[in-house]
Amino acid sequence: MDHWGEIEKLIEQRYAARLAERVTELDSAARKDVAARLPGLLKKLKGRFEESWDGALAPYATVLRVAGAATLGGAAAVASWLYRRDFAPQWDGPDNDVELILAVTADRPAAWRADLAERLVLRMRTGDDRGMPLALAMVRQTGIDPPRHDPLVVGWVQEVPPEPPYADPLIDTLLPRLFEAEGVGRALQWWRETDQGWLGALLKMAEAGRVGRESLIEGCVHRFLLGGSATDLRFFARLHEALAPAPEEVEPRVRDYVRLLAASPGPVAEAAVKHLRAQPALDPGHLAEIWDSLLFRPERKLVKAGLTWLDRAVRRDPALAGRIAAPLARAFAAESAELRERAVTLALAHVAAMGEQGRATVREAIPLLPAELGERAAAAFPGAEVAVEEAEPAPPPLPEPPPRATRLPAPIETAAEFAEVLAGERDWAAWERLLAGFVVLAHRDREALLAVLRGEMYRNHYARLHVYKQWDHADYWLMAAARTLDGASPVAGAWRDRLPRDRPIAPPALLLLHRVAEIHKAAEEGTLPPLLLATPTLSTGHVEAAELVRRLEVLEAAGVKPPAADLQQALLRLPRTPDPEAMARAGRLTSGAARIVAAWTCPEAEVSVRWHAPDECFEPEANAAPTGLPLVDLVLGKVRHHDVQGTHLAWWPATLPSHREVAAAHLLPYLLPSYWSPVLGDEVTRLVRAEGPVGSALALLLARMLADPRRPEEVEPVLELAARGELPAAELGRQLALLLRVGRVRMGELVTGLDTLAREGGHAQAWQATAAALPLLLPATGKRPRHGLAGLLALATTLATWCGARGEIPEVRDTAARAGSSDLVREARRLHALLTAPKEA
Repeated sequence: MDHWGEIEKLIEQRYAARLAERVTELDSAARKDVAARLPGLLKKLKGRFEESWDGALAPYATVLRVAGAATLGGAAAVASWLYRRDFAPQWDGPDNDVELILAVTADRPAAWRADLAERLVLRMRTGDDRGMPLALAMVRQTGIDPPRHDPLVVGWVQEVPPEPPYADPLIDTLLPRLFEAEGVGRALQWWRETDQGWLGALLKMAEAGRVGRESLIEGCVHRFLLGGSATDLRFFARLHEALAPAPEEVEPRVRDYVRLLAASPGPVAEAAVKHLRAQPALDPGHLAEIWDSLLFRPERKLVKAGLTWLDRAVRRDPALAGRIAAPLARAFAAESAELRERAVTLALAHVAAMGEQGRATVREAIPLLPAELGERAAAAFPGAEVAVEEAEPAPPPLPEPPPRATRLPAPIETAAEFAEVLAGERDWAAWERLLAGFVVLAHRDREALLAVLRGEMYRNHYARLHVYKQWDHADYWLMAAARTLDGASPVAGAWRDRLPRDRPIAPPALLLLHRVAEIHKAAEEGTLPPLLLATPTLSTGHVEAAELVRRLEVLEAAGVKPPAADLQQALLRLPRTPDPEAMARAGRLTSGAARIVAAWTCPEAEVSVRWHAPDECFEPEANAAPTGLPLVDLVLGKVRHHDVQGTHLAWWPATLPSHREVAAAHLLPYLLPSYWSPVLGDEVTRLVRAEGPVGSALALLLARMLADPRRPEEVEPVLELAARGELPAAELGRQLALLLRVGRVRMGELVTGLDTLAREGGHAQAWQATAAALPLLLPATGKRPRHGLAGLLALATTLATWCGARGEIPEVRDTAARAGSSDLVREARRLHALLTAPKEA
């Protein structure tokens, strides 16, 4: 057999190991011949697939890569061949043929292999690029000095760290680059144990003398000076502290450590402070720069450390007092009231020693202080201006709410109108019109309806409906019904076995699927009614009672019984207090459906949200007295965790427009967003405009939306409900506190949301929510407070002032009674004093 026939057969049979042996046995002319024939083989193999895409030849990737690496002439051609897009999709995992590629290129000239190694390195775009194992292996095999390419360093550190005797040849070359390559810190951020991973490996290498301890310290400081986020520098900060530099190791780099204080992430700055304070003597110029940097930091801990250091240093050496004015002046602008007061106290303590120039510097900064503290400082610095404290403007009243409901477009009457709605953007209301229009036109003008739908119902996935085991989308059923009317039913009796059964579907979605399955069944059996009962007339999803009765009259006159799911959905869409005259008309009809409507009384459902310990997850529950109507009882009496994407979720508020709390309970599993889950927005707005009691379920939805920093407009539904007098403000505050306790919202987001609500007119409701949240958030005796809690107390004081609120809150009283002068205690004392003060006459 000629060499090409054998090679082609090995490739087609995917015998990679045998192929590698065979191609290395070929002489130069035979290799050139194979290389010339490979493009034709690619075309032949691609022809076996219906269409081409990234990774189309993935089944043959290994053998094709081996063949090309062994036979193509230039290193550039081999590098391009190995990473053709049709060999593997972009997201494919690391190469699994490294040893084979190394074997078939081993007999190439050294210069050629060095060229290939460098090209492979430069092709890498990320540390986890699929070609990284081969690039590293080629660099090791050839012994080249690899190009300075950050992804290579990141890919190297993502390998298993070297162990004794640390023989990896890349250590000498790449280890110094560890401290400058972008992305290394993020790749190593998870190593925290000093006996594991790269952190432990570097410490052991330093201990064994494989790398210099001095070079590691120098590398860490150099990386800190390059800058970066806390995530970028976390590993290097851990390494630096694990090395525990002695004062004599820090002393040559004092200037660098001082430079780190101004803008480095908190952990790096804290480490720098610790090592600088361990220095036996620091230059006064360095001290002044240190204090100036620390007292300008946003972190309370660092500012406090700077004030303490400044005070002790000046008490030991009064000559330093001339250098403290500028740092203290910076601290006058600190966010923390405790730190501002401490800075003023230090300025007053050292006013005499700081000199005239220093006093002038402090005097200029006094207007930065609140009025009361500024007056205290001005008494010791004559001539200083004091800020005038402006009164907080009163918030506006609540805005007028928009109309609760608007009328939906009239029902579809013609095929042209059906086509227009079908071609447009289809929200839930448009789909309801399409369902109703389909049924009406199937009676009135079937051929025109089918002419509109033919282009749609045989296209894309609708043509494959017979393959799908479950039809979990309403449009599947509608197109299946249309194909049935067209004489091409995809599945006979689909309503028997195509409704979802293998995974949980939310009850509101299941009700919708039963409705569309009924339409398909009626189309197959030739029993389509002349119209549907449940098509809504209002934007909330309600069906006005008069219109529902008119539809019942049409069906009764035609002698047609309405589909069961359609009737049950219509009942759920009646207003809570339907028009009495219309209900009386229903009572005069004789059909069974009309009697059910006439006797209908909106059932009451109890909804609760239980929070579970220790995982602190929530579980909504609903319970209603059985009505005897199975689908009604299903949606009113069962809430369960459903499919992750929320099938037809936008329909759910309109499915239960008179039971918004039940609808909210069904939506709660989608409250905390994940990669797949939808983002709730319009659904909650429609719940706000629906009818029915409001409780913990809707309050929890509103709480999460109010504290969402990405969507500041989400205060609007809360304001609208407040303007209607229907907002459960205390329950809103309780749910906000519970979300914060489990880490689903942050304190800053909670405060911002409540502040926005108050300044848009809902100050009374914001106060009620805050007063309900504080008892759940204030720390018990001996417990550490949550970060930012002082800000919530400050907002509470403002809200209580606006509302004229009075009445002691025990948890606020207990916090105010704590020792100390922290911001939390200070703000608790302010709020407690206000709440217990007598009301002004």
